[in-house]
Order: sequence, then structure tokens, then C-alpha cells
Amino acid sequence: MTLSWATHRGLVRRDFIAATFIGAVAGLSLPVAQAAPAPTVLVVGDSLSAEYGLKRGTGWVALLQKQLATEKINATVVNASISGDTTSGGRARLAALLQHNKPTHVVIELGGNDALRGLPLPMTEDNLQQMVKAAKDQGAKVLLLGMQVPPNYGSDYTQRFAKLYTSVAKAHQVPLVPFFLKGVADAPNALSLFQADRIHPREEAQPALLANVWPELKKLLK
Repeated sequence: MTLSWATHRGLVRRDFIAATFIGAVAGLSLPVAQAAPAPTVLVVGDSLSAEYGLKRGTGWVALLQKQLATEKINATVVNASISGDTTSGGRARLAALLQHNKPTHVVIELGGNDALRGLPLPMTEDNLQQMVKAAKDQGAKVLLLGMQVPPNYGSDYTQRFAKLYTSVAKAHQVPLVPFFLKGVADAPNALSLFQADRIHPREEAQPALLANVWPELKKLLK
């Protein structure tokens, strides 16, 4: 078959354009998808999370960092817990903690000292509500750790105190560990698991505290 000069010239021009386009695409520096930053878990709690009366590095938060390493989860734990802190104290300092640490996950363990001081339950609930909201507004996933008080506080107060954690968790659709001290405070040998003050768990009880937190936190991390 014989091609006319016009046809031949058209084919050459078409091939030249195609080759030029391919070469240009090949030379482009296409953006590379960056890996998501490693999670940062911020723990905002009181003495139960601040290793009160314990050797440094033996509390449940320190054990959490080791658990993450064992599970090969590249995450950093920031323990911002302060002994004696209340929900009011946690609420007051949370904004700065969120700004400084930019956590992807926030664990809130507060409320026990509110009960010990007999603070109004509506105030405790409101403080927790605002803390959860602030953390979520910053894009963090939140895990709430619930507390319970001994029966000697009276059945009405005991039930209302426990329910406020459920109320906060439902209102903001965040997971809840119903009783952070489960398996410790309600254990048959509970007295042997607490320090002399009967408030703070001993070192041997810390793995049980982590065991209460880890299943729910692991879901959030995945």
C-alpha cells in the first residue's frame, strides 16, 4: 500500500505528539502519598495514673507504652496525669495539652477526687462533657475511664456517680471503660492490692488496670 505524502505527514505528526506527551508525563514528579503520623495517646488523669506511691515506670500508663511496643504499634504515650486532680483541674489544663501535644487519642481518667471531695455531680458531669467535646473538636478519639465509689457513700450517690460516665459516653458517642478499677477494687483480695491508704493500687495491680483499658484503646488505635 502506498501512502500519500499528506497521510504520511499526518502520521508522523501524530506520533510526534504522542511521544512528546509520554515523555512529558514520564518526566513529571508525581506527589508521593505520605504515611499518616504516628499516633500520640494523651492520658489525662489523677493519682491513679500518675504513679502515686509507685516506683517510676511501673504504673499502668508506663505499661501501656510497653504494650504498644509489644503489639508493634508505633505510638507515643504522653502521661499528663496529676495526683489530686479533679475534673475541674483537668478541664482547665486540657486546651494547652491539646495544643502542645496534638494527640490523636485522649484517655480521660478523672472524677475520683471529685467524689472524695463531695463535689456536685452535675459539675463533674459537665466538666467531663466539656473535656470530651474539646478533645473531639481537635480531631482526637476519646476513651473515657469510669469510676465507682464505695457503698458507704450511699446507694443513691453511688448509682448517680457511676451513671454520669455512661451519660457522658452516650452523649458524645465515645467508648467507656465502666469501672477502671475492676478486678482490683472488687477482687476477693482487694486489700492486698492497695497501698496503705486503701485508695491507690499497688504495683502488682497495675497490669489489671491496663487490662481494663487496653481492649477499648486498641480498637481506637486500629
